[in-house]
Amino acid sequence: MMNKKQNQTFLQVMEIERFALHDGPGIRSVVFLQGCPLRCPWCANPESQPLCPQLMHGGKSCTLCGSCAAACPEQAITLSDSAFHIDRGRCRRCGACVNACPNRALHFSSTTQSIDEILQVVSRDDAYYQESGGGVTISGGEAFCQFPGLLTLVQALKDKGYHLCMETSGQAPLARVQEIFPYIDLFLFDMKHRDSEKLREIAHGDLATIQANLEYICAQDPSRVILRVPVIPGFNDDPALLRRIADLAVSLGISEIHYLPFHTLGKSKYEQLEMSYAYSSQKMLTRQELLPYEEYAKARGLTSHIGG
Repeated sequence: MMNKKQNQTFLQVMEIERFALHDGPGIRSVVFLQGCPLRCPWCANPESQPLCPQLMHGGKSCTLCGSCAAACPEQAITLSDSAFHIDRGRCRRCGACVNACPNRALHFSSTTQSIDEILQVVSRDDAYYQESGGGVTISGGEAFCQFPGLLTLVQALKDKGYHLCMETSGQAPLARVQEIFPYIDLFLFDMKHRDSEKLREIAHGDLATIQANLEYICAQDPSRVILRVPVIPGFNDDPALLRRIADLAVSLGISEIHYLPFHTLGKSKYEQLEMSYAYSSQKMLTRQELLPYEEYAKARGLTSHIGG
């Protein structure tokens, strides 16, 4: 039973996606949490990286009427040369601009929700979880960034009897992984690279930390891990490297690996944040281009899929 402390625990939630089919077994609800320590330049959800909500500007629905600028108490919004601009250093996220916009062209990347509110949403689909063998998946960003609330959430979800998955980059203190491990039925664990210097330089990741967390989980129960490899042009789309990642999975007792082809579906979010997108001219990878990696993994005895 949920206690008073759980009711008063809050998380920054970007979205709760219902009827998800690619984030663990069965029909699932996916709770996306704000915040990520990595800075992958190909990230499809750049608004998820900071811990605080990000103001998003939908340019197509904006008529440049000026209502937002007039409502902003910090004068953080300017309209010049028929363009919208926000000084994010001045913005204090009061929401006045969002409320003033007649076209709903502004919104925040996340909202503050209590554990009780999250449970109310995911519980609507109990029958679908039971019928399909599904449950709830916690994702991000990187959910470990909101660890105290995350732990309370997964404890509350497990009290309800849900099958729990967690999508993670593995970029978190080992102690947090150890504490949450008993509650998670399946980790969808990213492995982006095997070169520590390149991972640090490009994505701000620490391979030693990621490796230690993966090894800990596998030492307890490798069947609780599906290794996921985002295949990114110019970063890790190297046959020798991807074979090494598959070999790592085998050595740790992992039985399943997924290759996630690079896509540009998050490009518009960079525009909404007034950010440059390093992969704007890069073509998306096709399934056919990833087939050799899938075939190698299967030859090593792994169950392998292209896509989540």
